[in-house]
Formats: sequence, C-alpha cells, structure tokens
Amino acid sequence: MKPFSLLTAVGIAALAALPSDVSAQQKTLYVAGYGGSFEKTIRDEVIPAFEQANGVKVEYVAGNSTDTLAKLQAQKGNQQIDVVIVDDGPMYQAIQLGFCAKVEGVPADLYDAARFKDDRAVGTGLVATGLMYNTKIFAEKGWAPPTSWNDLKDLKYQNKLVIPPINNTYGLHALLMLARMNGGSESNVDAGFKIFKDEINPNVLAYEPSPGKMTELFQSGQAVLAVWGSGRVQSFANTGFPVDFVYPKEGAATLLTAACPIAKPNASPLASSFIQKLLDPKIQLVLLKDYGYGPVLKSLAVPPELGKMAPIGERAAKLYTPDWSIMNDKREEWTKRWNREVER
Repeated sequence: MKPFSLLTAVGIAALAALPSDVSAQQKTLYVAGYGGSFEKTIRDEVIPAFEQANGVKVEYVAGNSTDTLAKLQAQKGNQQIDVVIVDDGPMYQAIQLGFCAKVEGVPADLYDAARFKDDRAVGTGLVATGLMYNTKIFAEKGWAPPTSWNDLKDLKYQNKLVIPPINNTYGLHALLMLARMNGGSESNVDAGFKIFKDEINPNVLAYEPSPGKMTELFQSGQAVLAVWGSGRVQSFANTGFPVDFVYPKEGAATLLTAACPIAKPNASPLASSFIQKLLDPKIQLVLLKDYGYGPVLKSLAVPPELGKMAPIGERAAKLYTPDWSIMNDKREEWTKRWNREVER
C-alpha cells in the first residue's frame, strides 16, 4: 500500500517545506476520518471555524476505519496524518501499536464509555448497532417492525437482507450478539458463525460494507432489512427516505466513534485542539442532529426533538459494550473463517 496516496501534491510540498518548529508554525493539519454524511458535517460545521480561529488549513482525508488504520501502519516512522477519527475497535489497535499521543484538554464530564486509558484517545460520539428497515414496504406488506436479532433468520426476508461483512464493525457486532444470545461470548463466537451459515445466509442479498451501496440497495427496493448503525440510519432518514432504526430486545451493541492525535516528532498542538472542537457542546448537538451520534458529555442537555434514534438516556444505558481487547486479537482469524464459511 502506498503511504497516504490521497495527499495532494500541494499538501506533500507543504509538508516538505515545514520548518523544524512544526508545532509553532504548521499551517496545514491533516485529519483522516469517515466519509459520506459525516465528512460533509465536519467540512460544513467544524473545519471553517477551526481554520479561521487557528490560522491553519485543514486537509480532510476520507476513508473507513480499517483504511485509516492501514494508512497509519503504512506511514510508520513518517506519519503525515495529525488526527484520526475511527471506530473504537480500530482505535484500540492504533493505541496498542503506539500511534496515538495523549489528548490534551479532555472534558471532566465525559461518560466513562468515552474514555480511553491514559487519554490516548477520546470518544466523540455514541452509536448503537441494531436493525434498519424500510417502514413503507413493511407497512404495505402488513409486516410488523423487527424486534430481535432473530428476525434476521425470518425467511420472508429472503434475498432482501443486507449485512456488512465482519471486517466492518456492524457485521462483527451482529456476529457477536448472535453468539451471546446462544451461549457464546467474545472468546467463543461459534454459535454466531453457525447461525449465519445455516439460518441467515439464505436471506442475504449482499454482505455490503459501503454506506453508499447500502443506501442504494434500499432506494432501489432490493433490500428492506439491514444491520446498521443508528447514526447511519438517522442520516439516511434525514434525506426523507422511509427507514427506522430498531434496538433489538436482546440488546444493541455499542459503537464508539473516537479521535486521537497522532504521536510523532514535533506534533502540532492543534491536533488536540481539533479534537476538543469535536467535543464542544455545540458540535456535539450538530453531530446528534445531522448524524445521530449520542453525545459523550454528561452535562449536555438534549432537546426532545433531537436524537430520535440515537443512544441517549435509557437506550444508552442498555447498550452492550464489547470487549475489544479480546476481539482485536481474534479478528483476523474470524475474518478468514468468515470468508471460508459464510461469505463465499
């Protein structure tokens, strides 16, 4: 993989021309994070004010969490990224690999779920992994809304179900939750594999990791039920498309979006400043409104009209938080098994 191939020629030249005292004089801050509607929100609501306040140019490089982690690995010893925004699983890996520096200025009223050891990262939004369904088609067919992870096995959804693969956090959460419902755990997901292979596969139209293709399959009417995150579903619903999010009765899984400043010589203090901006109460409410993220600040009052799908209050309290220290060690093994047994 070529190191950070998405940097523009201008950006590379700017990096090369930086003086030795980068922390005081750096004029470009490189931020790698999610694409799609999240990228639009960051570009519209965060970057312009941050650039103006700090006299800096922010270059945003979009990619999913595993792609961003791969960039960090490819650039080891010569990091060009200043801030990464990724899912909690890859973030734990980034910390373990030594890529993350300490976040300065972490708020005192942060939820415990949003804290990382030694403040090497910080949660910026709380998402639930559950079910998305097309409310219009369900109503037309007289189907009751889904309520359980077991609904993924219902044959009336044959070739109408979409699930991300397990190299995507949403798909991995589905595997884990089905395993837990059947006597398994993070250490033993055999039951989840068996259910996917024998009972869910007949319903699957696609194991689709791309958010854009996920929405296309719903817009075309090919898919009517999916495993997805509350933030993604809220963003899709904000476009006017008839979808809703379901917290399965057995529990939804916690997905924490997180940010960290990258550890490197002469790192810019603006990296922590950018992360602090993501934790600003105003931006937390923007992320809730535009993207369905549950706020990570305990003191933040949420207007009733916001957060219809987000994990807030009682919904947040009932979320299951996976043990990533176990899952990250198993993930490569599970992915090979998934490709061999399930997604063939």
